Amino acid sequence: MVGKEIALGPGKIDLLEAIQRSGSISSAAREMGLSYRRAWSMVDTMNRCFKEHLVTCAAGGKRGGGARLSDMGLRVAELYRAMEARAKDASRAEWEQIQKTLKQKPDAFK
Repeated sequence: MVGKEIALGPGKIDLLEAIQRSGSISSAAREMGLSYRRAWSMVDTMNRCFKEHLVTCAAGGKRGGGARLSDMGLRVAELYRAMEARAKDASRAEWEQIQKTLKQKPDAFK
């Protein structure tokens, strides 16, 4: 958190990765089932919370617009996924114990 804003989380990382794949906030929003307004709000929050913008945008026009991740955006997404993988590995034993208590086995930790 930065102040009262949530700077980063799994949904925002998913959005960053979708922007990187598609080159567009609107395409990334469609891919994720978000409204453009919601996706733009998430990008705006991230860009305001970090020292450098994570997403850079080009206005539309003859050559079209687009969006891409900055070097900082690429690095933050990479770090987040590495952190997520380490947390998943560290909690595997406990999660396996919890799974034994469930009626149906979940898809997580495949």
